[in-house]
Amino acid sequence: MKIIKNRSVLMGAAFLMATSAIGPGFLTQTTVFTQSLGASFGFVILTSIIIDIGVQLNIWRVIAVSEKRAQDIANMLLPGLGGFISLLIVLGGLAFNIGNIAGAGLGLQALLGVSVTTGAVISAALAVAIFLIREAGKAMDRFAQVMGFIMIIVIIYIAITSAPPVGEAVLRTFVPLKIDLVTIVTLVGGTVGGYITFSGGHRLLDAGIKGKGALQEVSTSAVMGISVASLVRIFLFLASLGVISKELAIDAGNPTASVFQLAAGEIGYRLFGLVMFSAAVTSVIGSAYTSVSFVKSFSPKIAKNENKVIIAFILVSTFIFILVGKPVKLLILAGVVNGFILPVTLATILFAAYKTRIVGDYKHPVWLTCFGVLVVLIMTFMSGKVLFGMIS
Repeated sequence: MKIIKNRSVLMGAAFLMATSAIGPGFLTQTTVFTQSLGASFGFVILTSIIIDIGVQLNIWRVIAVSEKRAQDIANMLLPGLGGFISLLIVLGGLAFNIGNIAGAGLGLQALLGVSVTTGAVISAALAVAIFLIREAGKAMDRFAQVMGFIMIIVIIYIAITSAPPVGEAVLRTFVPLKIDLVTIVTLVGGTVGGYITFSGGHRLLDAGIKGKGALQEVSTSAVMGISVASLVRIFLFLASLGVISKELAIDAGNPTASVFQLAAGEIGYRLFGLVMFSAAVTSVIGSAYTSVSFVKSFSPKIAKNENKVIIAFILVSTFIFILVGKPVKLLILAGVVNGFILPVTLATILFAAYKTRIVGDYKHPVWLTCFGVLVVLIMTFMSGKVLFGMIS
């Protein structure tokens, strides 16, 4: 019975992380980058998958062996660092959640024909309902899995319908005609940046899967999470490539919806709505849960009323969207913040991995450390470049 329970939690954590990553921005980015790089985008996906796995394994393993959340690990390294990281996570999570609420509204508009505002309210109500259930953790795990499977099945169908040049895609995945470092960094930041990679790691901790004895399970769940997100990315790339290879015009205003419609007609557009809604509403849940998990250890009241705080987080995001609309500038700023969060949090975790007062006698794999240091350097450089571009 315990093995079955653990398996359910491991899958739940993996899908929570994956569906947190697969939001409206994820869908749009994949389509836009396929347009600009063509079949060579396969190489970018492959490279980012390898980096994502390295980042995720670093973070989840150290959280597991230390048996502490990321902010508590940070405070043990340097008092106040945990609070600073939590502030970045919560602000970034709130900004992205407003965009996720908007994306869910757009999804239901395409699927059901309701207004974006109505769709956003329905989506928020569904997300809130998850945290009103007594065993919210289990409900969240199950919901993430169901929505994840729906997205995978629909996107595979669209990919088959668009009839992409698979041979060309495979070739250019290993022998690209173009290599774009910025695109790789963007994909890495969008998959394991900000709050996203911590969603599953903190979920496993809350479910009691921790300690050196659980490392194999934790590592399996971490790789599974990246695999699910990558599977969606690969098939969406193939769907987009199929449409592009036929030289069909993709609507720049809503590129992913355009790909679905060009591939499968009116039903394709409805299915886009289903995928957009699934991607956005699961991201709303993942963002709210993880953002609150970064502050609940600072206050017994927050810890005691965790689900109520999560619900408030979702309602505030929805209220801001209804009041202001889609906050484009806020989302751009959040993207920059997200770029900075990954190197800060990953560097913190790498330092913690070698502190015996945090991880005991655990020996962190050297190859994971090397991977992590490389990602920290690249993401710091690229985020600085983006921020300098915005200021100048």
